[in-house]
Amino acid sequence: MSGAGLRYLVFLGSVRASGPPYPERLGLRVARACLGWLDAGADRAALVDPLDLQWPSAFKPHFAYRAADMPADLGELARQIAAADGYVMVSPEYNHSMSPALAHLLNHFGSSLFGFKPSAIVTYSAGQWGGARAAVGMRTFLAELGCLPVSAMVHVPRAHEVFDEDGRVREAAREAEWSGYFGRAFGQLEWWAAAARAGRAAQDPSAVSPAFRRDVAARNAPGGGDAP
Repeated sequence: MSGAGLRYLVFLGSVRASGPPYPERLGLRVARACLGWLDAGADRAALVDPLDLQWPSAFKPHFAYRAADMPADLGELARQIAAADGYVMVSPEYNHSMSPALAHLLNHFGSSLFGFKPSAIVTYSAGQWGGARAAVGMRTFLAELGCLPVSAMVHVPRAHEVFDEDGRVREAAREAEWSGYFGRAFGQLEWWAAAARAGRAAQDPSAVSPAFRRDVAARNAPGGGDAP
């Protein structure tokens, strides 16, 4: 199964631009590491950094805008999401849950953009757990978003000791170990992305499961909204 031409988006779940705690923007190191292993010189992965995006601070999802009023960055990211074949979600852990910044970012978009594609979960921390508990809730969240997470996950404890600011493994002797660890998850992502792309080419997913777009009642069970 060929993965040629596959495109990925790496979502960074952090908007913390400065400390404390330190080091600052620890997640950016992890996201850059993901880009390095996904790209492999092919320029096929792009970073989605919330700090690079400009749209209204008040929450309003992409699908609630008229085309004429669509914020430029919001519309462009929606296009990139629709065009991608798979996603990597990079998140720290807050109160044993995924990053609120990542949830806020992803909640702007519906499953019609993410659906019928795979995702990979990558968590990190400055401490010993590597954000592993955040990944539990992320599985449910991403499944509902339509981009089912692959079974292999990546958890990076003490990420500032593992990666430098450019996302390179600090200890050259452990480069192969980390490459293999990330590679297991990204190998699954690649396999499922290729399979899903072939499936979408063979049959339009909207014919199997029409996207919810305007009428809330489209999701109701038969008779679920009827008065007794």
